[in-house]
Formats: sequence, C-alpha cells, structure tokens
Amino acid sequence: MKLILGSASPRRKDLLAQLGLAPDAILPPDINEDPKPRELPRPYCARLAREKALAVTAAAEDVVLCADTTVALGRRILGKPRDAGEAAQFLTMLGGRRHQVITAVAVRRGERLWCREVVTDVKMKRLSDLELNSYLASGEWEGKAGAYAIQGRAGAFIPWISGSFTGVVGLPVAETAALLAAAGYPVYRS
Repeated sequence: MKLILGSASPRRKDLLAQLGLAPDAILPPDINEDPKPRELPRPYCARLAREKALAVTAAAEDVVLCADTTVALGRRILGKPRDAGEAAQFLTMLGGRRHQVITAVAVRRGERLWCREVVTDVKMKRLSDLELNSYLASGEWEGKAGAYAIQGRAGAFIPWISGSFTGVVGLPVAETAALLAAAGYPVYRS
C-alpha cells in the first residue's frame, strides 16, 4: 500500500511530515478549478478535493490524499490571484473583516472515497499601504488562496482565528489523520 499525495504544495507535504508520514509519490492532478455559476465556497471546495482524488491514477490498494483550500468572504470565493493587482484587491477586501478558510480533504482507496471539510474563521487586520505593498513585493501571495499564507509574513496580519491553524495552512492534520486511518492507512505505528 502506497500513500500518494495528489498535490504539488510543499506545505501539504510538510504537514504530512508532522504526522510522521512521507508520501511514496507526489502526483498533482490537473483539473479545472473554475467555480461553477453560483457555486458556494464550501461545496466548491469539497467538489475540487473529490475531483482531484478521482483524477489521480493509483493501484486499488494505494491511498490517494488530495485537498483544496478556499478563502471565502461571505458567498464570494477568493481563489489564487491572477496577478498582484488582484492580490491587492483580495487583501484590501479581507482587511478588517472576518472571513472563512475552508480546506476540504479527500482520501481515496480503490473505489471508496472519504471526504471532510474543515472551516476556520479568520480575521485579518486592515493593512497600511506600506504593509500591503511590502507583502505584494515579497511575492508570497502567489499561488495562495485569498492571496496570503498565514504561516509566512501574513501571519503578522492575522490577530485572531477560530478553528484549525493547519487547515488554514492547507491540510488539517487531525482530520487528515482520521481520514487516512478510516481508509486503512497505518497512520499510527508502534
């Protein structure tokens, strides 16, 4: 039985390592991540995690782990910004407000699929022009849902969260361990 991580995210690989696990293979799936018309953030995130897990080629006994992280401001999905202008727009919208970070995890073994969404409430402070421009110049926003990485420089902008810190980073560790165990993967070894 092999553990296949269906993600190119180094953060997800690092979070798996917190469980003492290293994937046998890393096979990021190539799927369309565009939201469907009027699709809400939580169902969107869950759908992407499931589609990713189903898109990874694996043997029947292998365990495939995929996840998707989405930032939601009300009903609005803030995905990965296309450019610095959109990143600035996202960060400005989030400033001074609470939003939700949803990470959906999907684990597949053979034909069976286990899924879970973890929702964390996050508050970002209002950013000064200097903070915003410095963060944009760092490039850390690139490839990040909502244009920020809580585990990096943007951690200084987050005075409060309620929920899973590792979920905001991109892989809720407790829930991931439970899903892997449900799929029969030996998470806890003696």
